[in-house]
Amino acid sequence: MVTMTIPLAKKVDGKKFMWDGATYETRAQASQIMESYAKEGFEVKMFQEEDQYLVYSRRVAEVQSAG
Repeated sequence: MVTMTIPLAKKVDGKKFMWDGATYETRAQASQIMESYAKEGFEVKMFQEEDQYLVYSRRVAEVQSAG
């Protein structure tokens, strides 16, 4: 079995997305995870690498005013 190296981060449109660390066998599995991340306020992207799916997410920290 050939082990591929999965990048921990990918840039999409100048935005940095981080891999969630898991591989998914089907698009449906990855989509389900993406939905849960989206509900938590993350931007999510899916990528297919060979025969598996990867989910990358990002969340912009809200700036809180001191006061």
